[in-house]
Amino acid sequence: MEVKPYKKEAEYSYTLGAFPTIELLKTKPEQVMEVYVHSTFPDTETILSLAALHHIPVIRQDKLIHRLSDKDNCFVIGVFKKYTDILSKDRPHIVLVNPGNMGNMGTILRTAAAFGIKDMAVILPGADMFHPKTVRASMGALFRLNCACFQSFEEYRKKYDKHEVFCFMLNASKPLTVIDCPKTKLFSLVFGNEATGLDDSYLEKGTSIIIPQSDEVDSLNVTIAAGIAMFCFTRKG
Repeated sequence: MEVKPYKKEAEYSYTLGAFPTIELLKTKPEQVMEVYVHSTFPDTETILSLAALHHIPVIRQDKLIHRLSDKDNCFVIGVFKKYTDILSKDRPHIVLVNPGNMGNMGTILRTAAAFGIKDMAVILPGADMFHPKTVRASMGALFRLNCACFQSFEEYRKKYDKHEVFCFMLNASKPLTVIDCPKTKLFSLVFGNEATGLDDSYLEKGTSIIIPQSDEVDSLNVTIAAGIAMFCFTRKG
């Protein structure tokens, strides 16, 4: 197939690098179309064995890799068909409202996987979860989560109305602490856009929470805030 530089409207995307490609082959082999390997890449055994299990072609193609990646250290690319996930109704969710940065989205995906959270909702408009930059920032964790997009928060809540909602906001009244963190098992942790956060309407959509901090900075980066929240909410005991 002819693989072109990524476009959001395309039916396929691709991984950039060996590690996310291996994650793709391990977790979503049915979606993989082809794998491209640079002629100088020395450690092909894992990729070749995983691809062989699912009859996925592995092609040496240096020029294509250089054309698709702006990194000199990218030696493997996995092309995969985009797919649609359904979030579990029986597990906790991360909800990103209008996320604007693909790197931040990828980092949050990776953090969610690290804390055992397997479902993430994206309220549109927002960054493209299938963009190669998102996939690379997630280090392939995207493929280990169920991710679904919704046109509005109301659409999300209509489908997942049993989850207890916690909205992380600077003007919230309830501080988050490890000791006093709510112990509910079925929760939705909601985070806003990197630039604007959540608007005041989210004060009425669930329990609003603030992460205590000094006044040395105006706010935490959303990836840091999400990581702190996930640690607290998944901590046992």
